[in-house]
Amino acid sequence: MTGDRHFYIESFGTVRLASFRLGHSPFAHRYMTDQTVYGMYCGRLYPLKMTSDEDPIPKYWKLRQDVMLYDVPEQPLEIIGPDAGRLLERVLTCRVDSLPTGRARYGVACNADGTVLMDGVLMRLGQDRYWYVKANGEFLTWLQANALGLDAKVSDPNSRVLQIQGPKSLAVLDAAIGGGLSADFKYFHAGFFEVCGQTLWVSRTGWTGETGIEIYCNSGPEPTDHDALWDGLLACGEPFGMEFSAGSSMGIRRIESGILDNGSDIEPDLTPFGAGLGQFVKLDKTDFIGRSALEVTDRSQLLFGLLCATATPQAGMQVYYQNRPVGHMTIGTWSPTLDTGIGYVRFDRPLKGDDWLGKTVHLHDRDGIPHPAVVDTLPFVDKGKRLPRAVWKDG
Repeated sequence: MTGDRHFYIESFGTVRLASFRLGHSPFAHRYMTDQTVYGMYCGRLYPLKMTSDEDPIPKYWKLRQDVMLYDVPEQPLEIIGPDAGRLLERVLTCRVDSLPTGRARYGVACNADGTVLMDGVLMRLGQDRYWYVKANGEFLTWLQANALGLDAKVSDPNSRVLQIQGPKSLAVLDAAIGGGLSADFKYFHAGFFEVCGQTLWVSRTGWTGETGIEIYCNSGPEPTDHDALWDGLLACGEPFGMEFSAGSSMGIRRIESGILDNGSDIEPDLTPFGAGLGQFVKLDKTDFIGRSALEVTDRSQLLFGLLCATATPQAGMQVYYQNRPVGHMTIGTWSPTLDTGIGYVRFDRPLKGDDWLGKTVHLHDRDGIPHPAVVDTLPFVDKGKRLPRAVWKDG
């Protein structure tokens, strides 16, 4: 294992970069080869593909039908102290005081002008202890700056995260804790479990839109034995056919599931309303950063799904309506489940006197050829979001 990693850039091939300033996964030596293609997220390397020509579709179907293990780069921040809740009420648009211990909640943070600064999942580990699992981008110093004058400490617990995702993920967790997983462990619930003999925080969350869990490792005072955890999870997952996958298969599912990436899908000039996240803005709660701007801002939605049967949407492709450019794609893929091209379209402005939803537009591919496409709601697959809410039934 060297200090270098390979980053694949389609236009130029493989570029070797020194990675001493980047976060290394403690699990990387269990799967990496000299062909592994890495991405970077939250300053952390993660396996995007196992080879540059990897076909993600077999792993995608394994995820949809069985269960997969992923080494992911997401980064939790810890907020602890008597004023921890007060700090989070100040910076997040969601309610914090009503979040019980052992529960998680999606939370958006805004700039003073109401644009989205960060999004992530807030979890309450104890009375005065929270974790905020943030998206890509800097947020630690923002929290620390807003904690001035409050009795709250913000830090990076240096926790690495594994995701187990797919219809059989709860069966794997049940095996890993020695049985007895309660049916009360529902979607967006969380708690401490003895996982393969180690006490770890586990949440019913994920990045795939499937039933799934996330396992958070400890850096101290009782650091996780990462090798023992890896071996233990694979052994528990073997009867259910669990395999390891790089992130490419997960990436397809997250688009089908309408999961947005901050900074790329949620572009820096979008408010939560423009991003279609208005339901997560609680204007009737205690004052928070951006509230004044959000009270008076245009609440038109500008980010939607797009279906295209004759082309695969890609980031940057232009979208036209009535022969005029009206927006662009932030990301896209081919959906194996729907057998059509899908992606997120960001419109430049609201449709005057109407709404973009349901409109037929034209997606211009890289050669400038127009393809008819339809503006859709998110998610594309499992509109009712029933899959991640599956109830665990032992046996």
